[in-house]
Amino acid sequence: MINLAIIIMGILMIIAAIYAFRTEKLINSIIASGVISLIVSVIFLILAAPDVAMTEASIGSALTTIVFLYALVKIKAKLNGGDDA
Repeated sequence: MINLAIIIMGILMIIAAIYAFRTEKLINSIIASGVISLIVSVIFLILAAPDVAMTEASIGSALTTIVFLYALVKIKAKLNGGDDA
């Protein structure tokens, strides 16, 4: 049963990766990469590695996604002629 859950999550990760690569909007790519990282943290939790799962969830999923979104907002503000960037 656990193997089936890991296989399903692996398939979801592949779908999210293809979506992140094929989408036209950068924000969708950033969110898809965050989803991939979140699925990885769930897989680590299933494999009885809670310390690695918490690290992946906090840094890989949350912090990296926030930094990418912040950078995207700053780049868009700079391209639109905003001086606050």
